[in-house]
Amino acid sequence: MAKVLGIDLGTTNSCMAVMEGGEATRQAVTNPKSTIYSIKRFIGRRYSEMGDEIKMVPYEVVAAPNGDAAVKVNDKVYTAQEISAMILRKLKEDAEAFLGEKITEAVITVPAYFNDQQRQATKDAGRIAGLDVKRIVNEPTAASLAYGLDKKKNEKIAVYDFGGGTFDISVLDIGDGVFEVKATNGDTHLGGDDLDQAIMKWMIDDFKAQQGIDLSNDMMALQRLKEEAEKAKCALSSAGTYDINLPFITADATGPKHLTATLTKQKLETLTMDLVNRTSEPCRKCMADAELSSVDEVVLVGGQTRMPLIQEKAKSLFGKEPHKGVNPDEVVAMGAAIQGGILKGEVKDVSSATPRSRPRSRRSSRPRRTTSRR
Repeated sequence: MAKVLGIDLGTTNSCMAVMEGGEATRQAVTNPKSTIYSIKRFIGRRYSEMGDEIKMVPYEVVAAPNGDAAVKVNDKVYTAQEISAMILRKLKEDAEAFLGEKITEAVITVPAYFNDQQRQATKDAGRIAGLDVKRIVNEPTAASLAYGLDKKKNEKIAVYDFGGGTFDISVLDIGDGVFEVKATNGDTHLGGDDLDQAIMKWMIDDFKAQQGIDLSNDMMALQRLKEEAEKAKCALSSAGTYDINLPFITADATGPKHLTATLTKQKLETLTMDLVNRTSEPCRKCMADAELSSVDEVVLVGGQTRMPLIQEKAKSLFGKEPHKGVNPDEVVAMGAAIQGGILKGEVKDVSSATPRSRPRSRRSSRPRRTTSRR
């Protein structure tokens, strides 16, 4: 039987998984204007809606003939769906190479706060990539499927999803194979990209203070700064300091200039504290909508939740240590694969309930995963 590919189409990374055998499974610097990333922030969005997101990327964002946000590369305009389709096609090909069989069907996840236009645009991207998209699933719901697959007791869980481009919070009621979404909230303009931008601004300001040179209009320099900002952020999840070293970042009449600095964990937290605090209000509203004062578990989703400051924030908001038993990078794709297994009849003893629908099926196996960087 052909597999249904579960895809977590992310902003920074994408992950895919399928049900199999009972288990779940520097061009950017040299040519920044022709290197497209974080396209998820533009999919299904009108050009007129875009503000700060356009300023955060080195490539040219334009209006498509229908008014949607699109990108222009070498005088050719690509819609966000077309760019996303290229990513999905690569995931499809990688999965086919790994499995040794053709993949034609997929379940793709999206942030809970994606509107109908964004969901349809994601589905269109799958179609362009040659996939029959069987279902679009909310990322927190997919995460809860993977987390709660073996849960036999009733629990109220909060899925705190801090990804590269969006923040989502959902409260679910799970137990005995039943999943019910009680409430959801979020911020579609908050993600790891914004933390990177905060670090970049600090590096730009520091370099300007030392050298008197403003790097903010140098596209090649900005891309190197972005890559270094992400490296620093990741390193400081486990280290206390990170040494930034970007030789030949620019030059003036006196010769080449090098950017060197030391970023401490404490400084990183100061730079990003306001952004992390923006998760408080969506969480408060979500709990109020769910009519709950507490939850039994907090599940972290998205690579950005590896940051200690965010883990502490989630702990302070819900009053309990976040659950450590799931991989925040893989859990959404695993849940998508489980949903694919439900549609194929391979997964049993699982019922899900959302405000829109109540699909029912049963569970028998776990997903197998593989990851693709983008």
